[in-house]
Amino acid sequence: MRLGVLDVGSNTVHLLVVDAHRGAHPTPMHDDRTLLRLAEEIGKDDKLSKAGEKALVRAVQKAVDQAEKQGCEDFLALVTSAIREADNGLEVLERVREQTGVDLQVLSGEDEARLTFFAVRRWFGWSAGRLLVLDIGGGSLELAAGIDEEPEVALSLPLGAGRMTRRFLPDALTGGRPDLKALRALDEHAERLLEPAARKLRSAGPPDLVAATSKTFRTLARLTGAAPYSAGLRVDRRLSTTGLGQLVGFVSRIESGALAELPGVSPDRAHQIPAGAVVAQAAMRALDVPSVRICPWALREGVILRRLDLLEGA
Repeated sequence: MRLGVLDVGSNTVHLLVVDAHRGAHPTPMHDDRTLLRLAEEIGKDDKLSKAGEKALVRAVQKAVDQAEKQGCEDFLALVTSAIREADNGLEVLERVREQTGVDLQVLSGEDEARLTFFAVRRWFGWSAGRLLVLDIGGGSLELAAGIDEEPEVALSLPLGAGRMTRRFLPDALTGGRPDLKALRALDEHAERLLEPAARKLRSAGPPDLVAATSKTFRTLARLTGAAPYSAGLRVDRRLSTTGLGQLVGFVSRIESGALAELPGVSPDRAHQIPAGAVVAQAAMRALDVPSVRICPWALREGVILRRLDLLEGA
């Protein structure tokens, strides 16, 4: 079966097309991303702007056309943090449906955490034992823990790299250097939100494996010496608190415009690296995690695998 998943996130609209069936490894056939930064199109009135809505419609229509061109037999479309938190989000989604025919499904933060955990479990397998999974997106931080395919604890916190950049480090949006006081304020803010979350996650028991996924964690790992993407998905990549601490010190002294020139850094997301690094450091500290293994599978793969299970079981 050829299956397409459209993921409308806070930063990008991402279409992933795979060939797969239940019990088989999904084989990527097409990968297409459109940078929208929808979260930055939400104004002080907490509504998505008309410009943001028009850009979203264009991106969704482009994805639909590409999915048809790729011969998708099944097509899933979902939205995460940015749209679900906009006051006019449901109205926007209705207009998107009217203009493109696509019914974008809104995922809650907890569902996002569960599906990401499911993908990570499938990637590492049962031998990984009890899992703890961290995922930093543009708008939120997802955390999940458990020993089965369904996590015992699944949480979502408003600590996404894009959201924290806009709130605490606005100078980074224009290529500037992060303010040191603002970085400390961000760290304290993250620590406050993470404290009760860490207690809930610890109640699931000590993990045998701690994994992290998302573009943010992959970039942080690359900047601390992990192998590049070109080395292949199955290369062991890790991010340690020691390396992360050194990275936080480095990015706090360099303009985000200069970060965009480093190997492994996407120019479109360079300005989010300082905030992402601080949130990652705060999360690993709160959970007493010395290092994480980077998992290449995340939400989209979780959606695909769950869909295949349901289709084959029908």
